[in-house]
Amino acid sequence: MFGLILEQSMREAKREYKALVKRTKEMPYEYRFTFKKIMGYMYTVGLGIDVNEILLILSGMVELFEDGVAEGKGVIEVTGEDIAAFCDELMRDAKKYSFSYAGRLNRKVSKVVGGSK
Repeated sequence: MFGLILEQSMREAKREYKALVKRTKEMPYEYRFTFKKIMGYMYTVGLGIDVNEILLILSGMVELFEDGVAEGKGVIEVTGEDIAAFCDELMRDAKKYSFSYAGRLNRKVSKVVGGSK
């Protein structure tokens, strides 16, 4: 049952992701290129970030990029010169699976076998 729910959730996430990528294909090359590079950075540096959180971040970024295109701005005007810092700021508040699971694991084991908090 859990596997089926997870599979459906992943299919939905994949559809959402593809829709975001499709939206970037309508943007100028510099935006498409930057989006792909940012995704690569986020997937490498942001390991452990919830898939739904990543989709929210990417969705917000696509909207920001669409606004930049509409205003006639270059991508660097939108992101700033330090692209990595831009990405880090986007990911800063994202919930991380590792922290969530670590806390849950500690509580469950402590509840059964004892220990502090």
